[in-house]
Amino acid sequence: MAVHAHPDDESSKGAATLAKYVAEGHDVMVVTLTGGERGDVLNPAMDRPGILENLPEVRREEMAKAAAALGVQHDWLGYMDSGLPEGDPLPPLPDDCFALVPLEESTGRLVEVIRSFKPHVIVTYDENGGYPHPDHIRCHEVSVAAFEAAGDADQYPDAGEPWTPLKLYYTHGFIRARILRFSEAFEKEGGENPFADWLSKWKTDQGDLMARVTTQVTCGDYFAQRDDALRAHATQVDPNGFFFAVPLSWQQELWPTEEFELAQTRVTTSIPETDLFSGIEQS
Repeated sequence: MAVHAHPDDESSKGAATLAKYVAEGHDVMVVTLTGGERGDVLNPAMDRPGILENLPEVRREEMAKAAAALGVQHDWLGYMDSGLPEGDPLPPLPDDCFALVPLEESTGRLVEVIRSFKPHVIVTYDENGGYPHPDHIRCHEVSVAAFEAAGDADQYPDAGEPWTPLKLYYTHGFIRARILRFSEAFEKEGGENPFADWLSKWKTDQGDLMARVTTQVTCGDYFAQRDDALRAHATQVDPNGFFFAVPLSWQQELWPTEEFELAQTRVTTSIPETDLFSGIEQS
């Protein structure tokens, strides 16, 4: 089970791994906590009449197409997007938003889904949310709390029969070493490096998330499905933009993995791992 804040997050964070496990016969579910209602239209080709005015419905349709591309099951938790506050000082969050829902309430909703689906593995964001969007940070908090509560019969007794998931992972995508490898390939070929500006602004104190990675899943064969899922989110993803800057063949050759951090485990495993289910077969 992959728990995400908004529709499109599932396609940009660990999507090829989800498609790989579906292809191998595992049951895989994506749970989307909000509808992305306060998002912007980020693809110029979709910035046309009728899209922004009906963004919630459009994003639900996009999510259905992305889920089909990956082959995953999907469930909505149904909360309202918090939006990304901007300014100095930051404005207050909207009263109706997911980030302000009491943690106990949203945790109970996710516990109910966990107990129904019965996942062995849950994937979500780290304590920084992947990036500091209030919904991403709240997604982390809710996922961790639900992982801990789902198997406890004394918690949320009306949310179904207890189920104890065995492993909790954080997904990591902003790996500096990965970007550097692609940058070197562009420079070797003599082409314009789309990452040059980004790398030049990389703060020295940011570190590299690779130091936190415990698990690399080889999934290059499923990058095309990942890209199909990304393109399904047409309001959010420009097919001529950043996500598609690196040729697919380069990605499959130079960095054919997706990266995860084992945050909690109830089974014995060995680090580094190459499989999110490592240790579970013997449990």
